[in-house]
Amino acid sequence: MDLDIDIEGWPAGDWADLAFSVLEATQAVTPELANERLTASLLFTCDDEVQALNREWRGKDKPTNVLSFPMLARDELLLLAPDGPPEMLGDLVLAYQTCAHEAADKGVRLEHHAAHLLVHGFLHLAGYDHETGEVDAAAMEALEIKALAQLGIADPYGDRDQQE
Repeated sequence: MDLDIDIEGWPAGDWADLAFSVLEATQAVTPELANERLTASLLFTCDDEVQALNREWRGKDKPTNVLSFPMLARDELLLLAPDGPPEMLGDLVLAYQTCAHEAADKGVRLEHHAAHLLVHGFLHLAGYDHETGEVDAAAMEALEIKALAQLGIADPYGDRDQQE
């Protein structure tokens, strides 16, 4: 998958490198994301920008940590042949202030929390949805934990470090 990354309003750091590392770890647990035809855009930005997008596209006038805008349905992604023209998987947007506050509240490094949110967002782009029921939420969380473990990041839910 190819990533188009823009960084605005985040502190200096290796955010693009983090995004590519997270993508690789996510692809290891969701191989359908390894299709080389796929592209996605990723914007690291401020709460104000995320709030505007959240208001416009989701009808929620507040910032949030990550927004995912999938452009392929899960069944389309799973049936996507490896050869052919590029296919836009979707867009991800991360809000700096919300991410930083959440990381501080959880007592984790910003980079680790951002990695978790990126895994979460990539899984949404792959068609996973934690809001459709407890079974789907548990499946998505398990994939998040596996991907983050590959990056050396502890279970963000705090209760499944020993599970496979």
